[in-house]
Amino acid sequence: MTDTIFALSSGSPPAAIAVVRISGPEAAAALRLLARRLPEPRRAVSATLRDRSGGMLDRALVLWLPGPSTATGEDTAELHLHGGRAVVVAVERVLEQVPGLRRALPGEFTRRAFLNGRIDLAEAEGLADLLQAETDLQRQSALAMAEGRFSREISAWREQLLVCSAEVEAVLDFSDEDDVAMLPPRFTWNLEALRDRISRQLSRPSAETLREGFRVVLAGPPNAGKSTLFNALVESEAAITSPMAGTTRDVLTRTVALGGVPFQFCDTAGLREETGDMVEQIGVERARGALDRADQVLWLGEAEECPEGAWLIAAQCDRAVAMPSPKARHRLSAVTGEGLDGLREDLVGTARAALPRPGETAINARQARLLRDAEQALSGAVTLSDPLLIAEHLRLARVAFDALLGRTTTEDMLDALFGRFCIGK
Repeated sequence: MTDTIFALSSGSPPAAIAVVRISGPEAAAALRLLARRLPEPRRAVSATLRDRSGGMLDRALVLWLPGPSTATGEDTAELHLHGGRAVVVAVERVLEQVPGLRRALPGEFTRRAFLNGRIDLAEAEGLADLLQAETDLQRQSALAMAEGRFSREISAWREQLLVCSAEVEAVLDFSDEDDVAMLPPRFTWNLEALRDRISRQLSRPSAETLREGFRVVLAGPPNAGKSTLFNALVESEAAITSPMAGTTRDVLTRTVALGGVPFQFCDTAGLREETGDMVEQIGVERARGALDRADQVLWLGEAEECPEGAWLIAAQCDRAVAMPSPKARHRLSAVTGEGLDGLREDLVGTARAALPRPGETAINARQARLLRDAEQALSGAVTLSDPLLIAEHLRLARVAFDALLGRTTTEDMLDALFGRFCIGK
């Protein structure tokens, strides 16, 4: 934190503009060296950037942003250069020669924002997801987290918990006074209400489901048309199709977006009891495992064998020998395209109902674990009568809330999180 860091924060050159960020105690010195002056704070000005010997580097816009009211909480400078590769390299070479300056590590700007209290841990996790968002639904959910919607909710819960803890402390400190010797009935009601709000949050779809996509597994016997339908849904020849039974040997996965919703489609080996091919048998076992992990199964087989909750798909309606299937949810042909639009619309509608609504926060596995810890602590508290034990359970819940916001954390966890960011962010 004593070093001053710099990095290219815009896209790789060549580009119209290249933005180089400088953050730390020597940011002002670096800007004076390059621009020969320190501009008025928070005002973009034109400046000629020069190296130590006075040679011209570029004509650029520069910004001086004194801390702590900056993105990182530190003194910050921005150089808006012409986006040529040689221009960026020349400016970076001069910055490397300034004492106390070094190149930033991946995610180091955001890490400093967290360490300086500009954002909390939940907001940083949301920002990481926002940078990796590939669909509009992912973008909206990550943006809600990065803008602090979840953090504000946790902070409000923590404040409620502090009020409850104060009531318990009053009982412990003044137990000889009749008016505070017993916890009122509303105390338990308030804890139960808080626990129920946490439970509702835990029941929502997870960030991992949103990030990886709604998992749709195509299953059925050999030669049922699974791979052909898979290729049609992902709009590529990803799977090999052949009249020969057992062509698909493994679970083939492709991630696509339909209607702004992320999907993960999985093609599987044909399911059958007997096979003399050891490799195909392994594929069948993996296919059965994929069924267990599916958010939705598309069953291309006999109605009597359709797994519970799966959609029965009559997938080869273009064939002259195709038998009518009145129980099928969709009747289609992946070859001619008949019925495919209806299947896609049905999948999008089902996935939207299962994934977070636009703008709704989705918590990740770490956050869910901590919320479950808080939920269990509160569940224990409402069953107890001893104020000392109640106070301990409330303390455990507060510890979980603090960890959610990053008030208690570990370096290893921070390294893993901020390592997801690019250099310059």
